Amino acid sequence: MSCWQTVQDYAFRSIGYGERRLPMADITLCDQFTLIGSGLIWNVYFGVVAVIFGFFFANALALSKNSGNRVLNLSARWFILIFRGSPLFIQFFFAYFFFLQLKSWSPIFDPLSAAWLGALIVLFLNTSAYAGEIFYGALRAIPKGDMEAADAYGFSGWKKYRKITFPTMLRLAWPSYTNEAIFLFHATTLVFLSGFPTWRQQGDALYYAKYLADKTFNPFVPYPILACYFILLTLVIVGIFGLANKYLNRHLPQANRRKIRLRPNLIR
Repeated sequence: MSCWQTVQDYAFRSIGYGERRLPMADITLCDQFTLIGSGLIWNVYFGVVAVIFGFFFANALALSKNSGNRVLNLSARWFILIFRGSPLFIQFFFAYFFFLQLKSWSPIFDPLSAAWLGALIVLFLNTSAYAGEIFYGALRAIPKGDMEAADAYGFSGWKKYRKITFPTMLRLAWPSYTNEAIFLFHATTLVFLSGFPTWRQQGDALYYAKYLADKTFNPFVPYPILACYFILLTLVIVGIFGLANKYLNRHLPQANRRKIRLRPNLIR
């Protein structure tokens, strides 16, 4: 079988298109690159959806934590404490068994026990807590002079938040938020270990890397391939977030613009 035929057969296997049967013997380097790349589609799905929805929820958490309303303030603080204070893997574990209990009550909760939704919810909540703390810190760090200038120009309420508070907070938080997004994409590999089942053996990149390592009895090929894919994915994220950072700082002099530096989290 040619490499091009392998790509046609397995490039989209992880989402249900292509050859169902996985290679059992004579596994080539092309097989490994293709299958692991196919599984990466799920990692990108988890990361992109969690980042998008988590961004909005994180902003709500930051505003709630900064609010004078005691209920909102305490709710946001406890939410952030719980999800930042406990390991992500433990969150997967408890969420899976909680969703199984809901599933036993009503079939309407069946999708929650599947990885595509249940694991996504956990990633969304986890990144919201971390990003919420980042945005809260940026919110508190907004220069007092900016707020005073907004008041002097007659800005108040929603207009003040939209024109001054939100853009400044975002500009200050963006480099740190970029690192959080990178960590989230790396954390998607934990979905395979979380207990959430894959659908019809169509798993993520780590699923295929482990399968290939077991079949070839050589982990020193599939796992480095997996690492290379994530390095490339990280470079894409840095590039996209770098463009956003450049846009957020477009009004500042070149010397005062905050640049994004890649600082992967080794321990969290």
